[in-house]
Amino acid sequence: MKTSYPKPSATPVWYVLDAKELVLGRLASRIAVVLRGRHRANYVPHWTTGDHVIVLNCEKIAVSGNKQADKEYFRHTGYFGHLRSATMQELMDKDPTKVLRLAVKGMLPKNLTREKVLKNLHIFAGETHTHEAQKPVPFPH
Repeated sequence: MKTSYPKPSATPVWYVLDAKELVLGRLASRIAVVLRGRHRANYVPHWTTGDHVIVLNCEKIAVSGNKQADKEYFRHTGYFGHLRSATMQELMDKDPTKVLRLAVKGMLPKNLTREKVLKNLHIFAGETHTHEAQKPVPFPH
């Protein structure tokens, strides 16, 4: 008996999703599943056979509780003592796409495929996007 091994799909599907009033964590986990390709029958962990996801209205993402003021994001400049922090509200005011990108990045595996998979995520703050030529379809639920 021979073990069957799925073949990677040739053409990725482009999905479009309106993030207006959706909860950040639940949205990021659904996006991470589609980006990795886990919703497909031919999923293989070491292949980057996921689909592309276009997210619109990311500045209108909802969070529960008091996370807008309490949640902090940290980054380091590389110099001693230069740990920078910003609250979620400050980051949303400066660049609302960064909050969703960091949430999805945290839900992907910490290996070499993470950066390749994140290139398939296209986030826009407004209601328009530049990927009409790819003919995106509505996001699967």
